[in-house]
Amino acid sequence: MASAKLISAQNELLQLYFVRHGGTARSLSGQHTGRTDVRLTAEGEDQGRQLRPWLQTIPFTHVLASPRRRARRTCELVGLLSAAEIEPDLSGRDYGDYEGLRSEDICKERPGRSIFRDSCPNGESADQILERADRLIARLRTLERNVALFSHGQFGRVLAARWIGAPVFEGQHLALHGASLGILGHEPHHPETPVIALWNAAPQFLPHIQ
Repeated sequence: MASAKLISAQNELLQLYFVRHGGTARSLSGQHTGRTDVRLTAEGEDQGRQLRPWLQTIPFTHVLASPRRRARRTCELVGLLSAAEIEPDLSGRDYGDYEGLRSEDICKERPGRSIFRDSCPNGESADQILERADRLIARLRTLERNVALFSHGQFGRVLAARWIGAPVFEGQHLALHGASLGILGHEPHHPETPVIALWNAAPQFLPHIQ
């Protein structure tokens, strides 16, 4: 495949580069992980390193990272930790009593339950995660050009849904794998229109860089 670069913002319009952290033992097992401060696996670290060639070509005006070590470590592996600001609103969802459980185990007790629609007992409700995503977007909209975000799976899906004005529940349709990249930006000819320009792009599917 021919060499190429990801397209960075060529004007003052905000463009968000959302990176989900690399893989962990819990992401492999399917356990809900919000508060628990787990480490990347060796494979997860390799995933982070593979993203570096694409992100190092982008002139970022700001870099924001979740306080959880798996997100901070991914940011470090990409080469951006020295420029990063820790942003608590990028934290993973507080799953409350669901922390450490798998979806199939929870659904045995609560058939039809959806993490994107329902509250987590003793954790974050759908309304609370919506409020957090909207609060972060309001802050981000005060920034310009290219901004890197290092965060977590479910929160990233909610953030993308809210970026385009969709309900939190629509995040269920936006799959987001470990160490994947998404770009949230604006329609070039209609800058008032937010768009999802790229989503769930793993390193092997990004343009080859020599």
